[in-house]
Amino acid sequence: MAKLAQTAGLTEIQQEILSTVRTFVDKEIIPHANALEHSDTYPQDIVDGMKEMGLFGLTIPEEYGGLGESLLTYALVVEQIARGWMSVSGVINTHFIVAHMITQHGTDEQKQRYLPRMAAGEVRGSFSMSEPDLGSDVAAIKTKAVADGDDFVIDGAKMWLTNGGTSNLTAVLVRTDEGAQRSHQNLTCFLVDKPEGYGEVAPGLTVPGKIDKMGYKGVDTTELVFTGHRVRASQILGGKRGGGFAQMMDGVEVGRVNVAARACGISIRAFELAVEYAQQRRTFGKPIAEHQAIAFKLAEMATKVEAAHLMMVNAARLKDSGARFDVESGMAKLLASEYCAEVTQEAFRIHGGYGYSKEYEIERLMREAPFLLIGEGTSEIQKTIISRGLLKEYKLR
Repeated sequence: MAKLAQTAGLTEIQQEILSTVRTFVDKEIIPHANALEHSDTYPQDIVDGMKEMGLFGLTIPEEYGGLGESLLTYALVVEQIARGWMSVSGVINTHFIVAHMITQHGTDEQKQRYLPRMAAGEVRGSFSMSEPDLGSDVAAIKTKAVADGDDFVIDGAKMWLTNGGTSNLTAVLVRTDEGAQRSHQNLTCFLVDKPEGYGEVAPGLTVPGKIDKMGYKGVDTTELVFTGHRVRASQILGGKRGGGFAQMMDGVEVGRVNVAARACGISIRAFELAVEYAQQRRTFGKPIAEHQAIAFKLAEMATKVEAAHLMMVNAARLKDSGARFDVESGMAKLLASEYCAEVTQEAFRIHGGYGYSKEYEIERLMREAPFLLIGEGTSEIQKTIISRGLLKEYKLR
């Protein structure tokens, strides 16, 4: 049989892109990931390499300088990058979401202004929805934007911005109080330009510093504090007040496919490490892979890797076809992230005591996998989305 997580029906261009990325991961990411992660160092050389390959513009339309590739191509690229080091996939994930939102919902002026520079990696996007006092309850957002002439004045605090310090464009969901009865229709998305860095990066706009995390290191995760920060009305995404919730949810849905792809990448790497170690480590006169207890673990791990990959690919292809895919993206994210945690833990157990050592790669994966259980919506949120969709589809007439 072929190795795990192969995708049927890819074009020659897709195969060439994936081959190039896989080689880059093997040569430029995997050999350096542990050292960079343990020192919490931003992978600038790796990011520069991704810029040269055009990965920041992978899905941006060709008319704006991108490669115009599909969500499936992007997801498969992310799967490979996360196989090398999940933090590197995080560098391009929020950038991809913001580029998608601008492509789908931006005004012509916003597309012309941002997309060519985003494709080149000159403008790097981050995505801001969460706040310190709320998680999944997006409708309870408190950060407010109040109209003042041709400007809006924003006050409030946002939380959990991946690339918060290294990005120079942030899509921010805030409350504008449009008078709508439904709270989510009172939310607006602003495209906020900002310098890179930490501290007060612009008048009334502060990035306090990097949040110290259990894993997912190297990439910066920050807060974003607004204190009377002024933004032009022309920075409203699509020029549409009150449409921010729907725009953000569109971004989050494709982001869920991205998280599923990241989970697949980590699972693939965890399996690779486990199956290699199991053939090298010997007990009772033979490799531990020949002991049924370990062999059954490997069989179960491989099956979970394959199942998660297939669900991720299905969700991406549905989106590319133009079909609604909220249930399928939720299913893919749910299954892939849960299986990722299970596969990684089994790989850790196969390594025995060595898995607890920072010298071994599996130790890093054990700290990275849990993030995917909460990123782009917890497993419980995915179950809510899935069940609502199913009940709507199977509603008794």
